[in-house]
Amino acid sequence: MLNKKILATLITSTLSLSGCGLDDYSRGNDDKESSKEVQVSLRILETSDLHSNIMDFNYYLGTDDPTVGLARTASLIEQARSEKENHVLVDNGDLLQGSPMGDYIAKKGLYNGDIHPAYKAMNTLDYDVGNIGNHEFNYGLDFLKNAIKGADFPYINANVYCDSYSCWDNVQKGDNLFTPYLIKEKQVLDNKGNKQTINIGYIGFVPPQIMQWDAQNLQGKVRVDDIVKTAEKFIPIMKKEGADIIIAIPHSGIGSVYDISESDIENATFALTYVDGIDAIAFGHSHAVFPSEQYDDLYKTDIIKGTLNGIPAVMPGRWGDNLGIIDLSLKRVDDKWIVEDSQSESRPIYQDDKPLVEASLDIHQAVEIDHLGTLDFVEQPIGKASDNLYSFLSLVQDDPSVQIVSDSQRAKVQEQIINTSTLSHLPVLSAAAPFKAGGRHSTSSDSEQYVQVNQGDLTYKNAADLYLYPNTLVALKVSGADVKEWLECSANLFNQINANDETPQSLINWGDHPTYNFDVIDGVTYQIDVTQPSKYNSDCQLISGHSHAERIIDLTYTDESGHAYTGDELAAMEFIIATNNYRAFGEKFAGTGRENIVLELPDKNRDVLARYITQQTATHGEVSSIADNNWRFKTIETDTKLDIRFETQNSTKADDFINKYQLRDVNKISIDELGFAVYQIDLTTPITTES
Repeated sequence: MLNKKILATLITSTLSLSGCGLDDYSRGNDDKESSKEVQVSLRILETSDLHSNIMDFNYYLGTDDPTVGLARTASLIEQARSEKENHVLVDNGDLLQGSPMGDYIAKKGLYNGDIHPAYKAMNTLDYDVGNIGNHEFNYGLDFLKNAIKGADFPYINANVYCDSYSCWDNVQKGDNLFTPYLIKEKQVLDNKGNKQTINIGYIGFVPPQIMQWDAQNLQGKVRVDDIVKTAEKFIPIMKKEGADIIIAIPHSGIGSVYDISESDIENATFALTYVDGIDAIAFGHSHAVFPSEQYDDLYKTDIIKGTLNGIPAVMPGRWGDNLGIIDLSLKRVDDKWIVEDSQSESRPIYQDDKPLVEASLDIHQAVEIDHLGTLDFVEQPIGKASDNLYSFLSLVQDDPSVQIVSDSQRAKVQEQIINTSTLSHLPVLSAAAPFKAGGRHSTSSDSEQYVQVNQGDLTYKNAADLYLYPNTLVALKVSGADVKEWLECSANLFNQINANDETPQSLINWGDHPTYNFDVIDGVTYQIDVTQPSKYNSDCQLISGHSHAERIIDLTYTDESGHAYTGDELAAMEFIIATNNYRAFGEKFAGTGRENIVLELPDKNRDVLARYITQQTATHGEVSSIADNNWRFKTIETDTKLDIRFETQNSTKADDFINKYQLRDVNKISIDELGFAVYQIDLTTPITTES
């Protein structure tokens, strides 16, 4: 499954097609008019970015959750199959990591004969093929190998290659680590009720950036080639080997719709639409929904039919909240199958505050033991919090749920470098981001995605809620100038506010800047001037014409003696920044990249956080869970009455927290179409609260 090239037997002109029920054309009739009338409807079903959300259950809150889970998606799959005679089911990847159940299995380990609960569930659904996502590599290659052994369906990936002399299953250096593509015979019924055989080709891809994100697991073991170049290499081979239609399954977002020539891009789906021979694309990675109004103005995009540059495409959100569906109308012309028409949709499991399907009992039963084990796992006690740790305000002011993560990282790195003469004299800063702060603001279930850790006793599930990903702790040596540019990129989260515009203005740049890229750097103080244009985009690429833009002002480091470093003096300083492997190896933010790394720890950031909570509780009776307010927005000086708005959760808990902790005057004014509360925020009145 992992490395032998698996191809289904291909039909050629020399085969005898005498099977019962085949139409005249299939029997070799030369009636070309008859052959042209052969039409087939084929439905492609896709799951993606499940992230081990198998149960429709929120382990952080300990309650059922009808907005997520393969258990609910499975009911949509059954429903969608009942509507069409011919169908295939694919998974796009990012399956093994991302929920407490995934953490529980990773911590427990997979041994000979163990089956990951994701596959216990998926094996009940008759998948045709699965693709490898970037998070499949988070726990190392051995874990991945052991996990996918439990799948009753084949896996593909075309752009990851063995780069070692000791790869698994005797894969040779330079060969594909996985089966690059499959061509499978599919028996279908045509428009006349006769049987036809279509050879369906499947090819999968993963972002090349896994070499940065999981460098510790992959460096010296594999290499990853460009997605588009790999497609251009293999698609002609697949056609030559008899693929009638080809379904691409890139674990990759849409990406740029204009500049499609750049190499090794993370989000390459739109670029793939220019590769001749691809008939449909079932994509993912971005945790968004396509087709949807979010992409209404996208170049060469039809959100009614669900096409990108004319190619049928679908992206079904994340965590099982949607099922991707592409309906292809195929016609056989001159011995070739062509896509005559198509229609794509992402079908939700939950909409308008109500579940649209019930959970599959088969899925519940398949993972019952793992579910109970996860419940026990997340209830392990680790300490006590001095106050509530909620992320409802994390995008508009310094936040306790980010603060505690940052404090734990900083303390661990300070402890590690104390006896290292070349590093111990350097100030230690810490970068952390809100991982749960409204998701992508693209589905109704996103409004539930906030950290909600209550004051008092803390358990491991609380640490997992505070730190969502299985990243490891890494430290970088950077300059003060790097710190400034790092924060300038982070500040792209905010839209530019016009100080002379009375009409409503949205503060949060939901569409172009994931909240996990909104790094707050602790150990320094600073303000963000949102009336200025952003200097960088979300990939930290300089925006044309904005090279002199400056949003980060009054950046200051104050040493133990009370001396404050600013401006050129701070820019010339050296610092250690504690962060995670994803950020450190990502090479996007200023100061990141392998050449700047001075410390790589095997410790997961989440485990560092859990131990910090335990240590602080043992020493002080509790861990501080109050934000230090080291950053804030610059007060806007204007005579115009501004109407600046942001979104957060709509709940009594959020209301109470915001009323208690708001640094600026905020006022709830409405509920948006996704169920988020919309607040006005006053950025024109100076803050008087002491930090």
